[in-house]
Amino acid sequence: MSEHLEIEQKFDVDPGFERPSFAGLAGVTAAGPVLHHLSATYFDTADGSLAASKITLRRRTGGTDAGWHLKLPASAGARREVHAPLGPAEREVPAELAARVAEVTGGKPLAPIATLDTERTVVTLHSGDGRVVAEVADDLVTARRLPADGGKGGEGADGGKGGEGGEGGTVLRWREVEVEVPVADPALQRAAADVLLAAGARPAGHGSKLARLLDA
Repeated sequence: MSEHLEIEQKFDVDPGFERPSFAGLAGVTAAGPVLHHLSATYFDTADGSLAASKITLRRRTGGTDAGWHLKLPASAGARREVHAPLGPAEREVPAELAARVAEVTGGKPLAPIATLDTERTVVTLHSGDGRVVAEVADDLVTARRLPADGGKGGEGADGGKGGEGGEGGTVLRWREVEVEVPVADPALQRAAADVLLAAGARPAGHGSKLARLLDA
């Protein structure tokens, strides 16, 4: 199990948004884009204890950080992210992660509540000495609420083929852009945000993809 601080800015964009170039940022070179296909299943209690505490718990495949991800509130614009390996069990939350949220769940079981499939295009920003200073992720998202039984008989835990699923058969699709930095860099973060805003992006209306789905 590993842990790090996630520092990111999120932006809402229209389907036809043209991703701008970041090559003009001072001291930065841009590499990419690289395409990833991500599939995630989100877990919570039946009464939404984790969501109410702004905590997200997911099992995700694809991309460069496949595994279980537990995201805990840290500070404005940052969350504490705890990683655990995928393991063979798709519907059983790793004990070490369940223990981290036991006080919030109060012993109530954790079960799948939603699936999110994301087509992610990543542009990596490097400093003059080759260090990664930011990643810009352009995400096309397809999200589904799962029925109360956790999607048994419908979609699999990795968002596999199934019915339109979810509560009322709702499927939500949208596009968003995230800028994540490995360490806080206010000047770079402001500059990258300015480039996106000038291209037509808007500050995100939700703190996470799951929150957007649950509010729909």
